Amino acid sequence: MGPDAQHPAHRDLRQPGRGGLARHDDLPDLDLLQPVVGRPALGHGGAPVTDLDPRDRGGPAQPLLTVDGLVKHFPGKGGLFGKGPAVRAVDGVDFSVMKGETLGVVGESGCGKSTTARLLMQISKQDKGDIVFDGELLGSRALDLKAYRRQVQMVFQDSYASLNPRLTVEESVAFGPRAHGLSAAAALSRAHDLLRRVGLEPRRFGGRYPHEVSGGQRQRVNIARALALEPRLLILDEAVSALDKSVEAQVLNLLTDLKREFGLTYIFISHDLNVVRFMSDRVMVMYLGRVAEIGPADAILKAPRHPYTAALLASQPSTDPEARLEEAPLSGDPPNPINPPPGCRFHTRCQFAAEVCRTREPGLDPVAPAHLAACHMAVAGSGHPKAPAIPLAA
Repeated sequence: MGPDAQHPAHRDLRQPGRGGLARHDDLPDLDLLQPVVGRPALGHGGAPVTDLDPRDRGGPAQPLLTVDGLVKHFPGKGGLFGKGPAVRAVDGVDFSVMKGETLGVVGESGCGKSTTARLLMQISKQDKGDIVFDGELLGSRALDLKAYRRQVQMVFQDSYASLNPRLTVEESVAFGPRAHGLSAAAALSRAHDLLRRVGLEPRRFGGRYPHEVSGGQRQRVNIARALALEPRLLILDEAVSALDKSVEAQVLNLLTDLKREFGLTYIFISHDLNVVRFMSDRVMVMYLGRVAEIGPADAILKAPRHPYTAALLASQPSTDPEARLEEAPLSGDPPNPINPPPGCRFHTRCQFAAEVCRTREPGLDPVAPAHLAACHMAVAGSGHPKAPAIPLAA
């Protein structure tokens, strides 16, 4: 029986640190991981970078990743020659990720979360926009794609499809280091070390094939494989959403421990706001290919400044009868990304929409310290009747 075959009772994810998530003592095959000295937690998921990675180029004040004007339009189908209007999957996205933090990314299906992740990994190539990693532009002489991918890795939602069915567990983990020039013996040794760190004893699991391990164990293999190139940034795209709740809790705690152990930075994509609340230092909310709101996790999840974020929070299931809503806070489907509405893209579903929302597109503007929102209602002088009277102090 592997660690994911032993399921502790389900616990409330909303109470981290108070029995909210299964701790690492619930993982019988997991070596206890000791945090790097000098990396106290920022929040549930973060650690300030005080011990600089030798690969660091700009110090802790320089973002590890900066995305500027990222655009990806997919060709549509139909029309006279089989080509229709483009689908605006990602339509001008800007954000930064600081070293040592976890940036949670949320939004409805089709909002552009996973497409953004694929663009960051260069699985798909952006139509426009720049990706800057620790001060170096991706594609420049200073940072080619191979060097970038050694430092940025991704864990996907589908743990089975992510693994080659013809490779054993240890071969899958060793594959990346071998492709980047490590000897077979050294790559296998690294694979065994990482398998132990994610709670899978190499003698028991190393020779198995993907179909011979559970879903939770496969996802641990994927995490070990992502760590095999010693990356600085991990992109986790719905990495726990396919797991049952008890295994999900174990994997989340494993990710938290590994982050501290290796001094990692995470981009954590999820539809589950409770999980994002536990993992994230900052949260970015996406809607219809754009960023709707971004800021500190506590501010976003306790006092959102964009109506879409508030609606997402209100639509979360609650066990409290007093907190249940008679009507859905978010009605209807998002507009077609082929032809998004003018002005604010959310105005067709927003109960606070005014004339300015229908005619003028909002910028992603400061609404509180380190907190940005693309909403006229949150910005003084926007022309919205509910906008604040006094601008945010500089």
